[in-house]
Amino acid sequence: MTSIKEQAAISRLLSFLQDWDNAGKVARSHILNTFIETNQGKTAPELEQEFSQGASLFLVRLTTWLRLIYMTGSCLDKLLKSIGIFLSAVSSNRYLIEFLEVGGVLTLLEILGLEKIKEEDKKESIRLLQVIANSGRKYKELICESYGVRSIAEFLAKSKSEETQEEVQILLDSLVHGNPKYQNQVYKGLIALLPCASPKAQQLSLQTLRTAQSIVGTTHPSIVDCVLKLLCTMHLEVQYEAIELIKDLVNYDVCQALLKGLVALLIPSVKETSKLQPKILNDSAVLQLTANLPVFLQQAAAAKAIGVLARSNTSIAEEMLHLRVVHSLMAAMGNTDHSNSQRQASLTLEYFVQMFPVVEEHVRRSMGEELYELFLSNAEDLYMKIDSIQADILAANKVNVSKALSISGVSYSNMSFYLGPCGEDQLAYTTYFQKEGSEGKE
Repeated sequence: MTSIKEQAAISRLLSFLQDWDNAGKVARSHILNTFIETNQGKTAPELEQEFSQGASLFLVRLTTWLRLIYMTGSCLDKLLKSIGIFLSAVSSNRYLIEFLEVGGVLTLLEILGLEKIKEEDKKESIRLLQVIANSGRKYKELICESYGVRSIAEFLAKSKSEETQEEVQILLDSLVHGNPKYQNQVYKGLIALLPCASPKAQQLSLQTLRTAQSIVGTTHPSIVDCVLKLLCTMHLEVQYEAIELIKDLVNYDVCQALLKGLVALLIPSVKETSKLQPKILNDSAVLQLTANLPVFLQQAAAAKAIGVLARSNTSIAEEMLHLRVVHSLMAAMGNTDHSNSQRQASLTLEYFVQMFPVVEEHVRRSMGEELYELFLSNAEDLYMKIDSIQADILAANKVNVSKALSISGVSYSNMSFYLGPCGEDQLAYTTYFQKEGSEGKE
């Protein structure tokens, strides 16, 4: 027989549940407010004591109501916070299983894709998914098996709240750790996020990709192209993270493709530059327009990235000599349409000149004494001191250090690269700047 005290507690529980069952939206909202205020941070045993060993009876009502109203968004924030009290309670494994058995994960993922739902409610949904993911490997696998990576990644790309996006990053980071079965899926999902329109999402994806790359160990072929395309960004925080990831990627099997891609970006294809020509000619605000051309932003960032890589690893610097990096840096220095390209290329070339005597010899000969002395005196400010003729000399340079290395039998390289001749795009690009220079002088 139960004691009078236990009977009173059971009576209170039944009365509470009856009040909930009979309440409308407004009354239920008040009940949820009281529940959140009085039970935040309680452990599972404390919740059971509060509900006379019948806490699951209230949880099932919350999950049932969630399934009924989540598409409308009514009281959703309070409802999710109340469910969160159960799921995040210490020793709450029973509550977690009960929530998952009624399709809780699918509901939370569906909330992320609904346009009518408020951002704050979606953030609560992400937090609940964090709690589930942090409960163990099998729960991470359940989220991934429910097409969770795709839903979460799409939400990160579309979210307008940086605070919410940071919560999503925490969730993705959790899903890539201790989840060997689906860590590749998360890794690919992060790569797929890189072309998205949100700079914050790009930044966070790049940060998480660095962690994911070290866990996965192997690279996906598409990562090189995706990361290099990000170098055209106007957002310095994205550019910084892209270069940090590039520094990591040179330690993997994509190193060769990455270095070739970076050097190629120093001389943009003539297709990219010439199609912008009419806009430049017809607009008086030439400097403002050309300063924002993605192709030139990418050129400047590539020059910067090459400098970072070369300074951090001499063997990589040596490899790039075989890719005609000196020729390409000098061509970028002649790009009078974008001063930052000139500046970054000049600073990087300065390092190669200081490190390799063969580079110094070829650069001096190509520039001529006057221009070379200007370069040595202050490489960073060289772009402000050169005239149009000197810019043409740089843009049209024929420096080929790799050829000199081959003839002399000197090899700085530890890897084998294919050394192709200067491509048609490079030649057309050089001709384009020569033409621009001559037109300017007329």
